[in-house]
Amino acid sequence: ETQPLTSKKDVSDCKEGEDCKENGLLIRNPKPALRLVEDGTKAHPGQGDKEEAAQISNGYSGVQSSVPCNGMGELMELEDRETWSKKADFLLSVIGYAVDLGNVWRFPYICYQNGGGAFLIPYTIMAIFGGIPLFYMELALGQYHRNGCISIWRKICPIFKGIGFAICIIDLYIASYYNTIMAWAFYYLVSSFTTELPWTSCTNAWNTGNCTNYFSKDNVSWALHSTSPAEEFYTRQVLQVHRSHGLDDLGGISWQLTLCLLLIFTIVYFSIWKGVKTSGKVVWVTATFPYIILFILLIRGATLPGAWRGVLYYVKPDWQKLLATEVWVDAAAQIFFSLGPGFGVLLAYASYNKFHNNCYQDALVTSTVNCMTSFVSGFVIFSVLGYMAEMRNEDVSEVAKDTGPSLLFITYAEAIANMPASTFFAIIFFLMLLTLGLDSTFAGLEGVITGVLDEFPHVWSKRRELFVLGLTIICFLGSLPTLTFGGAYVVKLFEEYATGPAVLMVVFLEAVAVAWFYGITQFCNDIKEMLGFTPGWYWRVCWVAVSPIFLLFVTCSFLSNPPELRLFEYDYPYWTMVLGYCIGTSSIICIPIYMVYRLIVTPGTLKERILKSITPETATEIPFGDIRMNAV
Repeated sequence: ETQPLTSKKDVSDCKEGEDCKENGLLIRNPKPALRLVEDGTKAHPGQGDKEEAAQISNGYSGVQSSVPCNGMGELMELEDRETWSKKADFLLSVIGYAVDLGNVWRFPYICYQNGGGAFLIPYTIMAIFGGIPLFYMELALGQYHRNGCISIWRKICPIFKGIGFAICIIDLYIASYYNTIMAWAFYYLVSSFTTELPWTSCTNAWNTGNCTNYFSKDNVSWALHSTSPAEEFYTRQVLQVHRSHGLDDLGGISWQLTLCLLLIFTIVYFSIWKGVKTSGKVVWVTATFPYIILFILLIRGATLPGAWRGVLYYVKPDWQKLLATEVWVDAAAQIFFSLGPGFGVLLAYASYNKFHNNCYQDALVTSTVNCMTSFVSGFVIFSVLGYMAEMRNEDVSEVAKDTGPSLLFITYAEAIANMPASTFFAIIFFLMLLTLGLDSTFAGLEGVITGVLDEFPHVWSKRRELFVLGLTIICFLGSLPTLTFGGAYVVKLFEEYATGPAVLMVVFLEAVAVAWFYGITQFCNDIKEMLGFTPGWYWRVCWVAVSPIFLLFVTCSFLSNPPELRLFEYDYPYWTMVLGYCIGTSSIICIPIYMVYRLIVTPGTLKERILKSITPETATEIPFGDIRMNAV
């Protein structure tokens, strides 16, 4: 047994098997327990030493080293990993990642569709027993092992390393369509710098004979085929979907959206190219600005005539909805995709934390902020929908038919255009959408960057800027199909089929690998070493059983009842669903492929290969005074 080493002085001379005394500390030395660094080079343990481990006083096993305790080996501090400049940088980055565009458009729509206030019951239950435990698990894994989504599996369960490659591919798919939505918002932002917003009248070149402006002073009647100026601006000027016939004929590329996307990727590159030291500063703007704007829009919406109608429609509970299975499925899916485990982001961000950072507290704070933001966003949206219903003299249910991006770019944009000081509110609203999307993009790409740099440090560790540049170029080129006239159809296909089922399966396998292969006891011991306390039975039960069942429940529900896609009067043909599943499969296929590869290249009998493949192969460096120890 040894007491903590705090000195970088040479260890005193001693013989193997004898007790040494250095600086008043008694060191029992049956075999050296610390991996020493001599003359700048790690000593490589012999084969016999690899099979043994000496227990150290803090509960970790030290990998045996063949370096003799002769006073010649100097303990050198290993190179530290980059860390966040401030704790607040990390918290804002995680909040900025979790709070994205989906909080503004997806949660309010799902909430009123599934019983209004009654929906908060299944939503809260799914958060407590599914979303938050998975969120906490990823933060703890990343902070303890200090690796990205690929190389971390060498320290957990090597045969599941394919999960890391699958995560990187999923993140690239998301980057190929998510940033296009921000390009739409940027187009709106640029178009807002006018005295009269272009989606307020029917006299523009892109308008049709069906355009009906019911906000005009003239008495107009709303017919079955009537379209609003905001809808025609969105579909015919921004997206230009009328120039495409569907996914089999996407049409040309919109040069306006291409320029908008190019500028967005430029901002993204210069925000993340230097690592968390720079992105941690940028999120002070991108993560806090949306809350300022939400507060302003909430106050403005509450003062509009008819706002109470929308709010009442939003929160009025329909208790009968709780008996429907799809409501619970929607609640589980919403909390999962809102908190965002499984995308490699939480692993990457937490890996830059200090070892003893309280990630338990961080998980509770950030997940609570995320859920509360979703709920408050509903009041911001539905107060305006109530105003729209009042102006149209219709029910709120008729006004709230638009879902997804259309809710923001048609319904909300039209409401803003008919408010006093419409230009000001349009500018800050679309700025808010941009900032909501930007820090989520920072996070998604950082998940890939950290994963690849940690896996191939000898290639990319000194060339981060070059790698980030190449990655942003790849993402930009991959986004070109979404910039076509039929790009909106591609965006919806990717969002519904290409990433959803794939990331659910990835997180399910991740939870199983950690709880059942790495071991829940070992995982809880890791957390105790970091935080000083062991997770209680609630967390253990969630990680071992409840969270995997939660994920399996959502995945099976999705696969058994896939959504039928329809957008702008276009019904997606059957082959598009097959295409979407093929794109999703292209990422998760990495997992079985790597498992087979791992078993093939591992020597020994089949049983020996399996045992070696599920046993951690790499030590985890643990801060221990002024040196770092390797725990296995």
